[in-house]
Amino acid sequence: MRKSVTSVLAGVSLALACGTSVHAQEKQLTIFWAEWDPSNYLQELGNEYEKETGVKVVVETTPWADFQTKAFAEFNAHGDAYDLVVGDSQWLGAASEGGHYVDLTDFVKENHVLDKMAEATVKYYAEYPGGSGKYWAIPTEGDAVGWAYRKDWFEDPKEKEAFKAKYGYDLDVPKTFKELTDIAEFFNRPDQNRYGIAIYTQNQYDGLAMGVENALFSYGADLGDYSTYKVDGVVNSDKAVAALENYRKLFGFTPPGWTNAFFVENNQAITEGLAAMSMNYFAFLPSLLNESTNPHAKDTGFFANPAGPGGDQFAALGGQGISVVSYSNNKEEAMKFLKWFIQDDTQKKWADLGGYTCNKSVLESEAFQNATPYNKAFYDTMFKVKDFWAVPEYAELLQQFNQRVYPYVVNGQGSAKEVLDAVASDWDGTFKKYGRVK
Repeated sequence: MRKSVTSVLAGVSLALACGTSVHAQEKQLTIFWAEWDPSNYLQELGNEYEKETGVKVVVETTPWADFQTKAFAEFNAHGDAYDLVVGDSQWLGAASEGGHYVDLTDFVKENHVLDKMAEATVKYYAEYPGGSGKYWAIPTEGDAVGWAYRKDWFEDPKEKEAFKAKYGYDLDVPKTFKELTDIAEFFNRPDQNRYGIAIYTQNQYDGLAMGVENALFSYGADLGDYSTYKVDGVVNSDKAVAALENYRKLFGFTPPGWTNAFFVENNQAITEGLAAMSMNYFAFLPSLLNESTNPHAKDTGFFANPAGPGGDQFAALGGQGISVVSYSNNKEEAMKFLKWFIQDDTQKKWADLGGYTCNKSVLESEAFQNATPYNKAFYDTMFKVKDFWAVPEYAELLQQFNQRVYPYVVNGQGSAKEVLDAVASDWDGTFKKYGRVK
């Protein structure tokens, strides 16, 4: 919340009593983010910034479950507790139209952000409305949905021989959704407590949507036309229907009761030796290399989301961009931090610490791609990502999607065509309600 005059005067008195200048006390930036490993890495990077500039950086965190609620409560109160926020891409519409984010269009152009960062990350983490050339954030924590797999199962000579005999081609990391589905079917052996695949099914927020998008985008389909808000004939196209049908098929090869699975459960599918392959955000894959928590760490590999029937290859976007809060009293210092953050050498430090950089030159470097077993798959993915709607009413659209798609994926209720026709109708009604279409 905004500081009262009394608290400000008290702070001045304390500073004078301690022999500290008020100006020095003001040299602090507070960044708000969710509580996870990347926020710890950002704090380490902030400590580097303090060493170089004398400006203290504090990364304040809260659990993911409270992140959006707490952020928007502060925004709506016009509070100045945060100078910057690392917000979800879906916040762009609500935060920009609500006046909560500083317009960074001039900053992006003057500092050549479009040249420095992977194009898709600028498009989805920073630009709103889509295609408008208006920017509200700087790509920060790149993320998308990728895959982990059991290398030892894939490389077992007997398994390879049996797979070749059944499917007519060599067992290897899947390059297409057909291969992904074949492999999931092949390794699905309930009598051995071994299953083919783990996919997202949780429908409380965006887990299910991100999982379905992984298939839908690579099948050459889209959620709609983001510039015109046309959804009928797009989200329910033949390609989208085929993608949803395949996602339902994949569900048939998941472990028992896999009806509320998101990033925790999908990592457990690997650590507990349940599944041959598991989808997850790249941000949660590093823990699979920890031998103290994953007994199969040495046998865990990673790959990018495969291509669909037409050769399209995309992945559902995760991650966040960093924005300057409109109500901050330290906007000038915040801009200086952003200018430092986007530099190539800073982005290399960010990647070295464990942050998922969106910087093109770092992503394309051999040093980055060879640094971890998952970095190459991450690189392959971050130039091929697409996102959910970033409009202010995105939560309503997401809820409608979940309500329609979930019963089909986990229970086979209705057909994929019926489900997506209903989604198109729901979304068209929502866009009409908010005046985006007539």
